[in-house]
Amino acid sequence: METGDIAWLMISAALVLFMIPGLAFFYGGMDRGRNVLNMLMMNFYCVLVIPILWVVVGYSLAQSPFENGFIGNFDNAFLADIGIMDDNGRTLVLVAFLGMFASITPALISGAVADRMKFSAWAIFVPVWSLLVYVPVFKWVYGGWLFERGSIDFAGGTAIHVNAGIAALAAVMVLGKRKGWPTDGHPPHSMPLVMIGTGILWFGWFGFNAGSAGFANGQAVQAFMNTFLAAAAAGLAWIVVEWLRDGHPTNLGAASGIVAGLVAITPAAGYVSGMGPIFIGLIAGVACCYAVKLKSKAGYDDALDVVGVHLVGGLVGSLLIGFFANPEFFDGTFMAGIFYGGNAELLFEQLLANAAAIVWSFVLTFAIMIVLKKTIGVRVDEEHEATGLDLALHSETAYHSDNLS
Repeated sequence: METGDIAWLMISAALVLFMIPGLAFFYGGMDRGRNVLNMLMMNFYCVLVIPILWVVVGYSLAQSPFENGFIGNFDNAFLADIGIMDDNGRTLVLVAFLGMFASITPALISGAVADRMKFSAWAIFVPVWSLLVYVPVFKWVYGGWLFERGSIDFAGGTAIHVNAGIAALAAVMVLGKRKGWPTDGHPPHSMPLVMIGTGILWFGWFGFNAGSAGFANGQAVQAFMNTFLAAAAAGLAWIVVEWLRDGHPTNLGAASGIVAGLVAITPAAGYVSGMGPIFIGLIAGVACCYAVKLKSKAGYDDALDVVGVHLVGGLVGSLLIGFFANPEFFDGTFMAGIFYGGNAELLFEQLLANAAAIVWSFVLTFAIMIVLKKTIGVRVDEEHEATGLDLALHSETAYHSDNLS
């Protein structure tokens, strides 16, 4: 690896790290004013505990080889045999880069359980979920049995967004609905925070996707451009749907659409070209805009639309690879999509990969939440839910006011 490639991976790792406060602002602004610090803490906690867990055992299990392709071994636990002398630091920077991905993935789930989950339960859930759910799925997708079958996931559509999105659904099913939901409205308490968070996420996502090329090369440039175009297209599609359906475009719709487009292009960023990212963004914007409305009809209280944006957006992007993948453009070894001369084989592998991730993540997440519920409990009491989690769980408030909403 050239020194320029190493520098690009270091920058990309820092950009992904910056996405975590961006996600905290995005979720925090959408949350209630009396719970915003709790939401920020849930996100920042992930970047406190997961990097340590990652270098102790997570990276080794996720990246080292294992004969059955299911999970890695402990050869690189505690960073054993990873230094800077043999490969000029390439492996070490890869550990750091992938550790950022591992850190932000459970943070995505926090938006679904907002306003009612005990922080003590969250503190246990995050590392346990990361080891039992995230690490195996990551291994399957990047070097395990799903990878060997031919499914592709450039930067984490299946391993991160679908994985976290379906986990969010399992978590809220155990946790239950917020008091008063859906009768009582829960509008964002600070749209400026939401928009600032969206901008930070979009900025950081260039490292998330373009950095996943592993090199400062043409594929990274194309992934960079695809990330830009898909987010813009999805944000536009979302507000157009709102305008036609509801009579007005909203800032929340624009922000949600941008994130939906970023989610959808993540698995495809290094595999599609031309107008592909625009079409993926447009489809994701429309699909996710309607998907977030399903929770009221289905009866699950996904507070900040993690299921509608991350699960649905990740699925849309991952499955559309089966249509838009263009290996000739990238001189790649992956299968071609249907629109570029391929048959339905790649689409089938994408379906299988996402189905495997969904089943594993849902079942294990549900089980983890049930164990926590039966032992320490997962939900705050009604008084704390009513007065706010910031004071009850963290003994502080974001805003010094007697009238927090």
